[in-house]
Amino acid sequence: MRQNWPAQLWLVRHGQSQGNVARDAADEAGLHEIDIRVRDVDVPLSELGHQQASSTGHWFAALPVEERPEVILSSPYLRARQTAEAICGAGGLSGPSRLVIDERLREREFGIFDRLTRVGIQQKFPEEAAHRTKLGKFYHRPPGGESWADVILRLRSAMNTINLHYCDRRVLIVCHQVVVLCMRYILEELTEPDILKIDKQSEILNCGIVRYDFEPDASGVCVPKLEVWNHGAPLEAEGAPKTAEPDMMTGTR
Repeated sequence: MRQNWPAQLWLVRHGQSQGNVARDAADEAGLHEIDIRVRDVDVPLSELGHQQASSTGHWFAALPVEERPEVILSSPYLRARQTAEAICGAGGLSGPSRLVIDERLREREFGIFDRLTRVGIQQKFPEEAAHRTKLGKFYHRPPGGESWADVILRLRSAMNTINLHYCDRRVLIVCHQVVVLCMRYILEELTEPDILKIDKQSEILNCGIVRYDFEPDASGVCVPKLEVWNHGAPLEAEGAPKTAEPDMMTGTR
């Protein structure tokens, strides 16, 4: 008995987005603002991002039918939806696929820091930048935005829904870098230093794959077990380059 957990939980970060590309260009040029004119929710995948998403879908499709995800949920942000749709289109799910959009899986909101590089934040909001440095990014909430702790609060609600609606099923979530890290914080009951250390070790790959299994231990207690972390094999298999830009519309992480 899994005590209302899924059988498996897959997490996939979206493919490279046009926002990732624009952010890199702004950082390289030392600009204060990222040159992209649409809302963060409307930022699409780059050409490479579409290739990465397709490769990931083919990787899932190559799994035995009984091991593929049965349910797919996505952030409402366009880059995540496009990635999820590519996975479905490639046959990455077992049985008929229905994409469920859940706004609780969305990217972290950046408030006044939106579209600003690190240099831009320091120049335009020096006091807020200093406050962030002092408080730390886990708890710092930019005006009009969210802290990591805020994201975790809504993700706990999303996990409760998943446990209720998809108990004993294989679930795939397509989301964003900070969401992947915050889900790990929740599932493994980590501390602030724990998750910041993991974050510092490496970026989450675009279309990087994470998998948790939920099998009872010897005492009958079901505890989430991390089996796959930040796996980039599907990109290697089809020759799509691996990328790992910060998953946000600012230069901060």
